[in-house]
Amino acid sequence: MAKVLVADDSEAIRQVLQDIVSIGKHELVGEAIDGNEAVEKFNEIQPDLLLLDLAMPKKDGLTVVKEIMEFNPDARIILITATDNQSIITQCLEAGAIASISKPFDFDKVLQVISDALTV
Repeated sequence: MAKVLVADDSEAIRQVLQDIVSIGKHELVGEAIDGNEAVEKFNEIQPDLLLLDLAMPKKDGLTVVKEIMEFNPDARIILITATDNQSIITQCLEAGAIASISKPFDFDKVLQVISDALTV
């Protein structure tokens, strides 16, 4: 059972991700509603996986990925995005994110991406 932190400014999306994490038999260990909180909670909790929204208030997903990877290069981060801007997604992947998932979610795909990320 992996410890998962969910960071998204939408309560509805956090709830959907919480449900997916539960279905996957993982443990939700925290939630963050903005980029600053995502970095703080990641450093405090040290989860096995971070599900991170790209468009976050206070600090965007790319900045969060870079900051976390600077101090924890083994961090496992999955980017969650509603954008089709491949440039920013590619920048996040190059900065250290393992994968990206597009909104709206396909539950089975999200579960597979989580499983793959945890075996990297």
